[in-house]
Amino acid sequence: MSTTYVHSTGAQEDVEKRSTVSLNPPQMKLIGGGLVVTAVLAVFLLLTQEPVQPLLLLIGLLLGYTLFHARFGFTSAFRRFMAVGNGQAIRSHMVMLAAAVTLFAPILAFGISFFGTGASGYVSPIGTSVIVGAFIFGIGMQLGGGCASGTLFAVGGGRTVMFITLLFFIVGSVIGAAHLPFWTEDMPNGQPVSLAETTGLGYGGAWLISIVLFGLIAWITLVVEKKRRAPKMAPVPTTSGWKRILRGSWPLFAAAIVLAVLNALTLMTRGQPWGVTSAFTLWGSKAAESVGIDVASWGYWQGENAAMLEASIFSDTTTILNFGVIIGAFLASAAGGLFKFSPLKGKHVTAAVIGGLAMGYGARLAYGCNIGAYFGGIASFSLHGYLWAVMALLGTFAALYIRPLFGLSVPKSRDTFC
Repeated sequence: MSTTYVHSTGAQEDVEKRSTVSLNPPQMKLIGGGLVVTAVLAVFLLLTQEPVQPLLLLIGLLLGYTLFHARFGFTSAFRRFMAVGNGQAIRSHMVMLAAAVTLFAPILAFGISFFGTGASGYVSPIGTSVIVGAFIFGIGMQLGGGCASGTLFAVGGGRTVMFITLLFFIVGSVIGAAHLPFWTEDMPNGQPVSLAETTGLGYGGAWLISIVLFGLIAWITLVVEKKRRAPKMAPVPTTSGWKRILRGSWPLFAAAIVLAVLNALTLMTRGQPWGVTSAFTLWGSKAAESVGIDVASWGYWQGENAAMLEASIFSDTTTILNFGVIIGAFLASAAGGLFKFSPLKGKHVTAAVIGGLAMGYGARLAYGCNIGAYFGGIASFSLHGYLWAVMALLGTFAALYIRPLFGLSVPKSRDTFC
């Protein structure tokens, strides 16, 4: 029986005019190659690194597989809501966050971890750094065609322009690290605020407030949709039965719960939630150091971070998670018969360069990206995660007026899109 598959992603350029392609046969040679690479990397990590590293590689692979199969993203979710008022993907974010805080609360309260290192969330200061950084990131992800996690899984899926986005994401991260003391020390910034600890509510009270907030946000999206008569996301044709796990499109809400569970596993495995962009800063700083730039003297690389700069990238937990996400997305795309390199367009390349730089710089200022600050921050009951979301939405709104300059589409009220 022939089935169809909508190749749309919130992290890549979303297909705002519905297009479907046949569900192709799995690309077995690519799958085999991906599994070999995974096995070789896992063995290397087992022999040379701490036991946590191969486990994180597996978690990263599952994250990438989930992101690709559900086309679960943040970029188009923000864009759809700001452009035409469609909040379906935003509501899936609320499901993800509700599941995450439910899992994170006991883990953080009791310091539960697999390796006895304890567990701590991402709770960061609020102020100028987050406001400016998240706004810049919001613009950047709309120009670059994907957020932090989206860039990784789009690269794994073969979207050629995202390799350019990733390269300049790394460059922007390094520049942001160099400028970070100005934004965090010279500009007005407050203290970290935890809904659980700073307010005295405890994790039970913080959990309850979080659930209420998520419900309120979901309700607001429904009100906005009704008021603006927002177009609905087109249903995604898919296969059925167990084949859907490997090849068919996954429901957003199901993927939301899976991502929350995997983030909780990450927290218990390495003692911190899922993150992405600190690895970009590490890779870029090592490259800069190799050509004679004294990055070790920067404020960013002082204290605990100094050891990271001196060690192998394979000892960095975020690096291994990123590798896993890329490989997982690659395997998912090959399983669906969808992996292929896409052609480049001049204006899109320019947008990718600017978008990558903006995301890298913004993520460093804002203590993270859509994963570390938005997902991980809110799941950790940090107020800065909510501030990040608001400013990234405002950056998205600003980008709606910039995207057409680079030949990038903006959803219209008459569109039915995926």
